[in-house]
Amino acid sequence: MTARLDGRVALVTGASRGIGYELAAALAAEGAHVYCVARTVGGLEELDDRIRRTGGSATLVPLDLLDYEGIDRLGAAIFERHRKLDVMVANAGMLGVLSPIGHIEPKTFEKTLATNVTSVWRLIRSLDPLLRASDAGRAIMMSSGAAHSAKAYWSLYAATKAAVEAMTKSWANETAKTNLKVNSVNPGATATKMRAQAMPGEDPKTLPTPQEVASKILPLALPELNVTGGYFDVRENRFLDYHMPG
Repeated sequence: MTARLDGRVALVTGASRGIGYELAAALAAEGAHVYCVARTVGGLEELDDRIRRTGGSATLVPLDLLDYEGIDRLGAAIFERHRKLDVMVANAGMLGVLSPIGHIEPKTFEKTLATNVTSVWRLIRSLDPLLRASDAGRAIMMSSGAAHSAKAYWSLYAATKAAVEAMTKSWANETAKTNLKVNSVNPGATATKMRAQAMPGEDPKTLPTPQEVASKILPLALPELNVTGGYFDVRENRFLDYHMPG
């Protein structure tokens, strides 16, 4: 049986662990050549071994997303090699700190904003032309329910994810008449390192695994997807808000 992403090129940030790791592996298993971006070299090498064992292919990109010029170089390298990008998963992010809003240290605020928002904009800036060059470009932008609930002490993380959702919606509107489909994803509570940081007393065995979550996100990368500007809720396993281009 032909894999659903044969001959296609994908990029996943935050690929060394958690949901990003599992999405990168799933994309490769479907035949895509995956650019796996993360700071942690060991996690990338482990991912590469897994992808190769299943007959897939990947390019490892050890990169701190705060290296904005590095993001630009990555886009140029993909252009030189492939002339296009079919799938982008903007998954990397950090929790920052759970704190009363007036107690957040400026350096923590600025680093979290840079990691969760500015780096995503730089990815879009670098990769948008490549995604538009695809016959079925797909952008998957990881968000969080925190962007909507804005619970006490979650102001920093919630604000960054709300910003990403706003950028995603605007980008989708800008590209509505192209082959590019741009959507936000709320993965929900997942047994990841970030979740454990936020909820240290929680039993991770009560949560979906990153692999389970990734399997529900994968269809958003497929060429047959015809939704853009949507908000996909993994727990509901459906779009709660979307637009189907006419």
